[in-house]
Amino acid sequence: MLSETFYESYVNGEEPEDDAWVMDWADWAGAYKVLLRRKEQYRRAIQALREQSKTLGGVIERTARHEPISVTP
Repeated sequence: MLSETFYESYVNGEEPEDDAWVMDWADWAGAYKVLLRRKEQYRRAIQALREQSKTLGGVIERTARHEPISVTP
C-alpha cells in the first residue's frame, strides 16, 4: 500500500481499529506531510532553475558543481 493511500484515509478521518496504531498513523502522517512539502519545494526550485537555464542538462550541470541553490518554503 502506498503512503498516499494511507494519507488519504488519514485526512478523511479514518483511524485504525487497533488503538495502539493511532499514534503510529499520526506520526507517519506528520512525516508524510514533511515529504510532500519537500517535494513541492524541490519542484519549485527545479522550475526556477529551468527558467534560468536553456536546457535540463544545464540544470544538472549546476547541481553537479554543487552550486548553491535557493529553496524557499
